[in-house]
Amino acid sequence: MKFTITIFRDEDGMFVTECPAIPGCVSQGITEKDALKNIQEAIKECLEVRAEKGMPLTVSTRNVEVHV
Repeated sequence: MKFTITIFRDEDGMFVTECPAIPGCVSQGITEKDALKNIQEAIKECLEVRAEKGMPLTVSTRNVEVHV
């Protein structure tokens, strides 16, 4: 499965990653490479837990246009 993730550097310099399609699926790493590896593992674990609990694996995500 392929997922879109977000990644940013927080105020402490850590790389924080999130998978918007899976509520609460967040990870981090000291390097961007570590963060990407960690979010992949977090996604697997989140999917397993959601499946065990009978929850939908993902939620819908959409792009919206905002004029600023």
